[in-house]
Amino acid sequence: MAMKIRLARGGSKKRPFYAIVAADSRMPRDGRFIEKLGTYNPMLPKDSEERVKMDIERVKYWLGQGAQPTDRVSRMLEAAGELPKKDRSNPKKGTPGKAAQARIEEKAAKAAAAAEAAAAPAEEAAAQE
Repeated sequence: MAMKIRLARGGSKKRPFYAIVAADSRMPRDGRFIEKLGTYNPMLPKDSEERVKMDIERVKYWLGQGAQPTDRVSRMLEAAGELPKKDRSNPKKGTPGKAAQARIEEKAAKAAAAAEAAAAPAEEAAAQE
């Protein structure tokens, strides 16, 4: 049986609350699970201790049994110091999209035209002297 440690959503509309559960990977996200391992409340501030609560001993047990944490849960475990940090590389993260690049090019063209227009009268004045 392929086990996952993942988030199961609870809470009402626009007020998310998640349970950290050990579940069979074939079960639905909010469906049947084997054991509840903790909670995650994204509505609380990031520095709050109540934001993520986990039973670390049970998480270690399930990891030892071969359960694979999802990406979000593995980040929580990395923050708790239970898993080693993974190197994540997203080289395109900082690059602007197509529309933003077009705006930048347009702005640069306008600035070049304005600089050229400002330089033309100065050249004429220099030529007349």
